[in-house]
Amino acid sequence: MSCAYRNHRRSAFTLLEMSLVLGILLVVAAMVMPSFMDEYQRTLLPGSGRQLRSLITMTRAQAALDGKRYRIRFAEEDEEDALGGWQQPMIEREDDPIDNPGEYVLVTSPWAVGRTLLGNVWCAEIRHGRPTIEMLQDKRSQIEDTVDKALEEFEPQRRPLMIDPDGSSGWATFVLTDADRGTSYEQLASEPRIEVILEGPTGQAWLQRPLYDEEIDLFEEKNWPVVLRQDFLTTRMLTENDVLELREANYKR
Repeated sequence: MSCAYRNHRRSAFTLLEMSLVLGILLVVAAMVMPSFMDEYQRTLLPGSGRQLRSLITMTRAQAALDGKRYRIRFAEEDEEDALGGWQQPMIEREDDPIDNPGEYVLVTSPWAVGRTLLGNVWCAEIRHGRPTIEMLQDKRSQIEDTVDKALEEFEPQRRPLMIDPDGSSGWATFVLTDADRGTSYEQLASEPRIEVILEGPTGQAWLQRPLYDEEIDLFEEKNWPVVLRQDFLTTRMLTENDVLELREANYKR
């Protein structure tokens, strides 16, 4: 019995050994955690873009199902979204277009309320209309002439996306960033951004990083439309061959 007891004592960890293992784990964690957090932060922008794209698709489908006009917008100054904050998109529906046209109510169904934008990501701009060279060069929101006058009450840079009762809409580009909310419009050009571009008539949407000045010059020189129609987030600069391959891939779909 005493022999078994001694073997049992030898197989157990001592306090020193456990402290040594714990210390090693803490050192490894301290080395890995910054990289893990950096990677996590890098996923917040594209992750938010994908979730916003899904929400747009669901809203279009719901509008067609209900036969009512919907809109997607973001909280104005001194206003709260459905979660009590200011970041998340707000889904609203025109319930009585005959007697109360232009009056929208907040949709609180589970599909419409949630944490669509992650971390500190927020929508800095909503551009209306099909992206053009002029729009990108101006770096300003270009609102179509057909936009409802009721939208004049909203911030010029973030007027709602209107979705018709058949589920269709105009073109729109949602510009997402994780810059500080107080960042001025001019300063946003140097901050990380992702654009969620919606082709209104078809409902196709894709994620695209902002084009570099050299890329805009290339599109302008070749008279190409600045519409890639597929996700493009790599930081590598586009070449002429890259653009031709992207266009060929779209034709084959």
